[in-house]
Amino acid sequence: MDAGNAGDGLQVADGAVLVYRLFDVADAVDLARAEALAAAPAGRLRIDRALSASAIEFPRPPLHLVLGRRELALPSGMRDVLATAHVFDYGVVSIRYTLPIEPGTPLGGLVPLAEWLLAGASASVDAAARRDADEVARALAPGLERPHRWEGHETYQVFYVRSFEGGPVRAADLLARGPIPNLLLGEASPTPLSRSERHDVLSHHASYLETDLAVVHWNSAFVLEPSGVDDIFDLLEFATAHLLELRYYDDLLDRELHQLYDQLEKGGNLVTHVLTRKFRKLQRKTAALLLELSEMIERLENAVKIVGDFYLARLYQAAVRRFRLAAWQETVLRKQKLLAEVNDLTGAAADTSRSELLEVAIILLILWEVISALR
Repeated sequence: MDAGNAGDGLQVADGAVLVYRLFDVADAVDLARAEALAAAPAGRLRIDRALSASAIEFPRPPLHLVLGRRELALPSGMRDVLATAHVFDYGVVSIRYTLPIEPGTPLGGLVPLAEWLLAGASASVDAAARRDADEVARALAPGLERPHRWEGHETYQVFYVRSFEGGPVRAADLLARGPIPNLLLGEASPTPLSRSERHDVLSHHASYLETDLAVVHWNSAFVLEPSGVDDIFDLLEFATAHLLELRYYDDLLDRELHQLYDQLEKGGNLVTHVLTRKFRKLQRKTAALLLELSEMIERLENAVKIVGDFYLARLYQAAVRRFRLAAWQETVLRKQKLLAEVNDLTGAAADTSRSELLEVAIILLILWEVISALR
């Protein structure tokens, strides 16, 4: 049974595909100032609700902006979507395009779209999201701290179904017979997936009631939520933003370490080490980056709290495991430690150079005194 036929009996009555593209645009964002800029009469952005769900606490809720209607070029042609943005205080702008699913669409009929989104063919969507993120960054520029334009970005898709035609569908039936693995993998091949692959995709799932379901995968998720509550989307977006920030600092640390190694390999003589500010500049730059990294880790660890809802907590932990956030954070912390050690070495090298020069100066003074006495 191919991917399309597997979902023919499950036709979507109400749902949407949520397409996320996330970009790192600054080291930090002053959200209060950004909100004032967005609320200005001459502004091109419109503020919508803040994230304030009862089960989720955001100590610094991201700014929610409505960007308006957009037309995206999809395999089926130009489609009208609603564009919104979340601006996080640690410098991430998340662009979301909401694409309604046509009522009556078989669930398996979404697999070709998933394949297109996940196979890297959706460069037009990436470009459109980059333009929207740049527009947000320009509009909020006075509220950005050390803005930058990193070429990397994160992608995520959520296939959201609020209801199926014909009435409620049990989560157990969807897991057993639905085309969810094909959908989340973007696998449109007529050859069925192996049992082990299906099991791997479906292993990170959770249900609260018999008629709701959330399956979290690396690049996409499937959510059946008849209530329409969007807490799950907010948590998945936050986890993706967390991953983007760790990737950004991992790349930044790589570049800084390479530059530091290049500076150290250039070497120099005793006099240039002491009389120039080479090591001092390196130490100041490295110390500033280490402080920035510490602040970033603290922001991420305290950015969201789940209060009393174990279902959402399980989902969030599933996303954390799927995104391998612990491994990414460990990599960043290891490189941070390495950078600190190199910083200590440069300081020790500078101190050694100063001590050696001082010893040479003392010896020369003694020689001068001896020669003067003999004369």
